[in-house]
Amino acid sequence: MKKNTNKNIETFEELMKLGDYSFTNTLNSDPDAKVNGENKFSREVFSGHYVPVSPTAIKEPIYISHSETFFEELGFNENLINSDDFIKMFSANMSNISNLTQNKGWATGYALSIYGTEYYAQCPFQTGNAYGDGRAISILEAVINGKRWEFQLKGAGKTPYCRGADGRAVLRSSVREFLAQEHMHALGIPTSRSLTLFTSKKEQVQRPWFRDNSYSKDPEVMLEEDVAITTRVAPSFIRVGQIELFGRRARKNEHENALKELEMIVLHLINREYSEVINQDLDLEKKIILLVNEFQNRLTSLIANWIRVGFCQGNFNSDNCAAGGFTLDYGPFGFTEMFDPKYQSWTNGGIHFSFFNQPVAAQKNFKSFCSALKPLLSLKPEVLEELEKIENNFSKFMQEKMENMWANKLGIEKFDVELFEELINLMIETKVDYTIFFRELSSIPNDINNIEKSFYGNLQNENIKSRWNNWLEKWKSQINVNDEESKQKLSNQMKLTNPKYTLREWHLVKAYQEAQNGNYEPTKELQKIMTKPYDEQTKEIEEKYYIKKPSDFFGIAGISHVSCSS
Repeated sequence: MKKNTNKNIETFEELMKLGDYSFTNTLNSDPDAKVNGENKFSREVFSGHYVPVSPTAIKEPIYISHSETFFEELGFNENLINSDDFIKMFSANMSNISNLTQNKGWATGYALSIYGTEYYAQCPFQTGNAYGDGRAISILEAVINGKRWEFQLKGAGKTPYCRGADGRAVLRSSVREFLAQEHMHALGIPTSRSLTLFTSKKEQVQRPWFRDNSYSKDPEVMLEEDVAITTRVAPSFIRVGQIELFGRRARKNEHENALKELEMIVLHLINREYSEVINQDLDLEKKIILLVNEFQNRLTSLIANWIRVGFCQGNFNSDNCAAGGFTLDYGPFGFTEMFDPKYQSWTNGGIHFSFFNQPVAAQKNFKSFCSALKPLLSLKPEVLEELEKIENNFSKFMQEKMENMWANKLGIEKFDVELFEELINLMIETKVDYTIFFRELSSIPNDINNIEKSFYGNLQNENIKSRWNNWLEKWKSQINVNDEESKQKLSNQMKLTNPKYTLREWHLVKAYQEAQNGNYEPTKELQKIMTKPYDEQTKEIEEKYYIKKPSDFFGIAGISHVSCSS
């Protein structure tokens, strides 16, 4: 692995010198691919780990924003955003950049499992051999300050996996993803990162969407929307569905190299995402057991953190589950506002991908992951038995993470199931705002009056008032507060667990609607605020963003619920 000894990257040329393409250099290319990268028509891909694809540039790209936080972490000079070559590359124009180490991108295939059930029929060929990166193309892999990163364009044109679509992303979904990734990072939750966001006024595509102020669950109109490209960055973009694809091929012996290609992608995953915890000198079976254990640890921590901040992934299929254990997909996501364990922003998500069911959805993806690895252990029954033991222990492991999270969220030393269940019932009955309630609770309120600002309805019922005050007394008997100093200490601790600001959809709607009109300031304002979600910000910001969802927005399509993001 190349090491970057420079702390700062001043120029595009310096960035290009750090290119180190482990994925395309060590894994197999699709043998049916054209070597020139013009692999842009929908077709089945039967073998190989990737297809070389040249991205399709957007016309006359307009810069909207970049992540200042991530630039600083990478050591990127801010002037890079003004570099012609930098703009070209991250708006998908790689044809006229002379100093590229590699001027083609690559797209990858993966399988689809929905809630643990394998799907083939949604593939146009009914085989599953056309699932994959339909509009995501990786264009750079580089080792920067000793850490490997993969840069991927979302909306960069057609690939063999586009299944008849246009390969573009629209400004609406690109603004959402760009802001959500950096917000999630600021919340302290593992995630892919945002680098840049570009749009174009010279190219529009049609997408199904809702009429204004509609209550429909299904899109009603086709809209002409500006295209956009967001660059997302991660140590790798290997998904559970990707491992699953090669596991299925090996299980069915679909071609002579199927088992070998499964082994190659699994070892590559370990090298990219788990090298710090898995010794490269171990034999394959030991590596797999360590991989399964560590992935379980990361995945359960991730889900507990999602629920901690009110995040619902919405479409948590295996192909939207990063094998590195971080948040990957920002399609129909949402942050719960009025608390509902069954909250689900995506109209097609159903109860199985709802807010409080995410631990079970994660278990289904973990099972798919384990199943994909089993062909590599078919000759080692004792190792296979060990893997299945880990697999069957997932729910217990998940429960432990959840209980620890809830204890931290409530500021108590040990999870109390009775206290918790009583709280959940009260929160549902009195319709509380999830984020505001826990943030106000973090101030250690004296009585119900101090948290009433989080309630969507007025507390007219004396019985409910009494129950709330009784609950607060029970809670206070469990928190370690003896004087003003200990109270302040606990309050500060809880405020690091319970954010003040989360990315509410009605704020996002204003940002992307204004962006469509050429005004990018609301996007930049949200970016600034949501990258400091735990901070007490100005009174003006608090009055604008630390408020409950307006009643007029409840049930409105595109705000309270969305179709699959385009």
